[in-house]
Amino acid sequence: MSGLGNSSIESVEKIKKRIRACDYLSVAQLFLKDNFLLKKSLSFDDIKPRLLGHWGTCHGINVAYANLKAFYSDDENFSFVLGPGHGFPALQANLFLDGELLKVDEKATIDESGIAYLCKNFSWPNGFPSHASPFTPGVITEGGELGYALANAYGVALGHPEKTIAVLIGDGELETATALASLNLKNLLTGSKNGQVIPILHLNGYKISAPSIYARKSERELNELIRGFGYTPVLIDGDEPETFQIALENGTKNPFYILKTEKGATGPNRHQMAHQIPLKAVKTDKKELDTLEEWLKSYRFDKILKEGLEEVRYA
Repeated sequence: MSGLGNSSIESVEKIKKRIRACDYLSVAQLFLKDNFLLKKSLSFDDIKPRLLGHWGTCHGINVAYANLKAFYSDDENFSFVLGPGHGFPALQANLFLDGELLKVDEKATIDESGIAYLCKNFSWPNGFPSHASPFTPGVITEGGELGYALANAYGVALGHPEKTIAVLIGDGELETATALASLNLKNLLTGSKNGQVIPILHLNGYKISAPSIYARKSERELNELIRGFGYTPVLIDGDEPETFQIALENGTKNPFYILKTEKGATGPNRHQMAHQIPLKAVKTDKKELDTLEEWLKSYRFDKILKEGLEEVRYA
């Protein structure tokens, strides 16, 4: 654990378990209408009749959220802003575990009953939408409207020097005019009367089915672009919490983090680049059903549940 200061071995292990838990809940929301804890083998009846949502960005969101919440756990003025709201299963998994969803929905209890409620009602009639929406605690725009996250983060910081706002931006999102223009706000919100905004570019390589522009730039070219807006680029290569925590602890001035993970990471290998739903025939194809069960079991959520969900919460 060389290089880590305040982040102990125990805290890093908690981050790893937290990511696994949220990855599991993200997948379960996308696919399952029953048998949410895999107490028996999956059957076709356990699968939702219509699979609607986005998997590809979820793991990266869970990595960023868990690491940031761990690092800023003692800062009551810390906020997380999510740009890729289409990765809603991940955001909702995190809000569920930390009890934020329970504050507005008494059925979202942090137990087996709440897990069933969460997963069954994702992309379900009269349930939760497939994208982040204003029905979600803390969300002010619809999740398909990319580009506003950085501007919103600076808006939160304006006139609030006590606040620290981390904002996760998709690499496809940064191609929008709104997001790119918002980088200029760094030079407008200076001085001691405003809070700190910490941009994090989630560089997973693709936007929907096409390569993203920033993932195809050389590291030097991307870094120089970021420096030109007044930030210091910091690469976080991969999803290991140790790497993320060391980057945060280094205390870089005006950091702009680049979180580089693979699209659809931790999913089925042959569908790793999936933007929306991998295993689209899982409702009728036994081989895909078995793959889904193996995928879900890979997170060892049963072990996390046995040890207690309190162990992975950042309430």
